[in-house]
Amino acid sequence: MDIHTVAKRANVSIATVSRTVNRVPTVNPKLAKRVWEAIDELGYFPNTQARALGSGRSGLLGLIVSEITNPFFPELIQGFEDVAVENGYEILVSSTNYDPKKMELCIRRMLERKVEGVAVMTFGIEQPLYEQLAHRNIPLVLVDAGPDRPGISLLKVDYQHGIRQAVQHLAALGHRKLGFITGPRGLHSAESRLLAFTKSIAECGISQMSDWIVTGDHTLEGGVTAMEKILAAPDQPTAIMCSNDMTALGVLHKAYRAGLQVPQDLSVIGFDDIHMARVMIPPLTSIQMSRMELARAAVSALRGHVEGSQLREYKIDTQLVVRESTSYPKGSMQDLKAVKH
Repeated sequence: MDIHTVAKRANVSIATVSRTVNRVPTVNPKLAKRVWEAIDELGYFPNTQARALGSGRSGLLGLIVSEITNPFFPELIQGFEDVAVENGYEILVSSTNYDPKKMELCIRRMLERKVEGVAVMTFGIEQPLYEQLAHRNIPLVLVDAGPDRPGISLLKVDYQHGIRQAVQHLAALGHRKLGFITGPRGLHSAESRLLAFTKSIAECGISQMSDWIVTGDHTLEGGVTAMEKILAAPDQPTAIMCSNDMTALGVLHKAYRAGLQVPQDLSVIGFDDIHMARVMIPPLTSIQMSRMELARAAVSALRGHVEGSQLREYKIDTQLVVRESTSYPKGSMQDLKAVKH
């Protein structure tokens, strides 16, 4: 079965089938409908490699992520693929795993497959990547920061909004002893989240305690280790905010092992609002950064560069989602009233 068979079944020319399959917008809608119906009836699968050779376009969008063990990234990849396919593109995914050698391999794969654009969703370690890709005039989408050059768009995440909401939520509950577990130092997004936390507690008149600001690495194990350090401090916070949900999961695990109840003894807030957050015990209060919003903005930006209507920046909102891992601090009047009831 080939393009000739489809053309015969749809009663159109081979050129019309080719233009329809390649989603050329000038094809008569009625003819295009007949072609797609013939394709469905025949179970025909277009040869994407042949299409790429004939059109000079690969129809591929690249996506580079930091890792795939954190559920945030598979959810992001799924959204990116869904939106790309909706718009007639396929995707090529690579993971750096924070390894410079893997970064080079990611770049090589993208170049060998002649991707039409790349979304570098590594949240802060992208310079070695974008310099090599930008040098070859491949359209890029970066998160938070990047050079002001043609062919590069930024997804600007509003970390401050969601983190301010979280701090205000804790302050309204009566918390004044707040801890924060960061992501890896040097990671742009992690530094931005810590800065947003520092600004937000200052706005609420809450003092920052250095013993309660602990460096993590955005992993479950890192959350456990960071929580151990906090528990070893002379005084303990009544609430802990985490730079991502995997860190928060580690905090919940260590708190349980230490005999602490969440939220009765300790309130915990994560960041990302991964799907797992709603089924943790207790369900995790988290700051949502929508993977679908990121995916749609990234694909829109890359399509804009490829199709000639690019924008420089796309804003990504954050929003607090309150669940059951936050409550009044232990011993407060509100807590005592809740216990009595």
